[in-house]
Amino acid sequence: MTRSVLIKCTLLLALITFVLAPFTFLKPKLTVESVKVPSTSVQTVSQRPVKKIIEKPLHQVKLPDFAAIRDVKAKKKHFFDFLRPSVERENTKLLAKRAKLELWLENISLGLSLSDEELNTLAVLVKKYRVNEKESVLQQVNELLVRIDIVPAPLVLVQAANESAWGTSRFSRIGLNFFGIWCYRQGCGMVPSGRNTGAKHEVAAFKNIDAAVARYFYNINSHNAYRVFRTIRFELRSQNQPLKSEILATGLLPYSERGAEYVIDITTMLRQNKQYLQDSSTKADIVAAD
Repeated sequence: MTRSVLIKCTLLLALITFVLAPFTFLKPKLTVESVKVPSTSVQTVSQRPVKKIIEKPLHQVKLPDFAAIRDVKAKKKHFFDFLRPSVERENTKLLAKRAKLELWLENISLGLSLSDEELNTLAVLVKKYRVNEKESVLQQVNELLVRIDIVPAPLVLVQAANESAWGTSRFSRIGLNFFGIWCYRQGCGMVPSGRNTGAKHEVAAFKNIDAAVARYFYNINSHNAYRVFRTIRFELRSQNQPLKSEILATGLLPYSERGAEYVIDITTMLRQNKQYLQDSSTKADIVAAD
């Protein structure tokens, strides 16, 4: 290496040292770490008790706590036993009305006229069950015999179990509505949490179990949606056949938006719960055959 090149290298090294020298004495820059929130403060927020809104029942009935019954068989038996008396009472009332209608029909067929009191009673039934008021007395009586009839207890009980989640649903607990029955007057029941905007229906509330069961029977026996159900029942009557729940269930397509799937669910439940429904089924068959 020549002398001149050596000198140039020395000068270059000195220049680099001069430029970098001030920075070699700087303190290292501190790294700012993220500050962690103490775990205790997070737990305090998450563990703070959430105020749960308890909806007050719209009735004075002391209901069994079906949700607390862990044994499935015990829950099913308890549920059916709880509702069965009301169902059987309503069927008994309907049979008494049928007996009166059948007597009227027999008298009319013999050329006898109904008394004023009987005609007044007939007019009340015609209006209640939505029968054409312009029809003849004979036609009205015949139509009422199609509408005023029993619904087998096993079918009623299984529908109640399905609609109320075995008595644990909000509507059954708060409003004694075991059948998913709607009403359309403001304040007539409970507003569904998932009700569509603009919809005005409510889920009906009842003061006692008998009233809830009676409304279910009335809907089945009067609403236009269940004409097929009533026709099937009338045909079974006409042929002196028992009113089998499995057969009548096929007329319940309009009861749920699920249609055929709902009917399949009901018939499946009838089959799976036969051991709990045996007493009701036997009584229904006897009653229907009378």
